[in-house]
Amino acid sequence: MKTTSKAVLYWICYLWYLYIIAPSATKKIILYPGMVQSMQSLGFDTTWTLAIGIAEIIGVLLVIAGLFKSQLRTLGILLLFPFVIGAFTAHMAHQEYYHFYNSLIMCVLSFILLFLDERIRINLGQVENK
Repeated sequence: MKTTSKAVLYWICYLWYLYIIAPSATKKIILYPGMVQSMQSLGFDTTWTLAIGIAEIIGVLLVIAGLFKSQLRTLGILLLFPFVIGAFTAHMAHQEYYHFYNSLIMCVLSFILLFLDERIRINLGQVENK
């Protein structure tokens, strides 16, 4: 990727993405009391919190490994996307607006990162009927 405004936007979104998701995933793995309590309020017990944390950590590691092999970055984002949408939906339903905005930002960042990825083609134009 050349140093263009598109590349700068991509890497800012990439760093912002990791800034939001990595601490959240880590808190689930170490069973941080505030995170466990928050997850329990959403209906997830400790086992599910840990399982979600492990899956998120795998996604975060893939996104970080994507610095060296770009396909892994895309795979990590795609792996994390269902968790991001799930977090958005759960926080919206429980009116937890502090977490709601972070999960909304993660949904938007996921889309932007996938849209700007030169290896993925997302066509937002009209679909032709053949």
